[in-house]
Amino acid sequence: MKASEQPRCPLRLRLRPKAPTTGHVDGAWWPRTRDLAAELPALLAVLAVRLGDIPRVSYNLTEWDSAPRQIAVGGVRVRLSGFWSRPEHTVDVVAADRSRTTLLLVPPDADPFAAHQAMMRAALRDNTDSVETLLRARKSTVDVIRQETRGF
Repeated sequence: MKASEQPRCPLRLRLRPKAPTTGHVDGAWWPRTRDLAAELPALLAVLAVRLGDIPRVSYNLTEWDSAPRQIAVGGVRVRLSGFWSRPEHTVDVVAADRSRTTLLLVPPDADPFAAHQAMMRAALRDNTDSVETLLRARKSTVDVIRQETRGF
């Protein structure tokens, strides 16, 4: 997919504004499936506008169905590096200049409201929350809403 092509469905991605890196993540991504090879082309096409060529993506093996070792996106070969030891709920996108963008990975089956909240919080300029805190906040927000709506 070329950067000028539109994904079939809107990409669910939130990035921090360009600024010095602080915190644990640089934004959040909420893929629709656990098929990494199918989900990555749209993500990388959008990120290439900010990062340039992206030759590598690393991810936790437990969060995705099996994936090939590489894919081609916009004429660039992208190496997919899956690790058992990689932090859960994150994806690292490594640009050609070796800069790294770490995204919070919101599970595809997440509650839409909670996913939106986690993504918005992860993309705040001053966010320093850990991945666990962002996802715990996502779960607790849904629990609070469910408890409040039981009373109606």
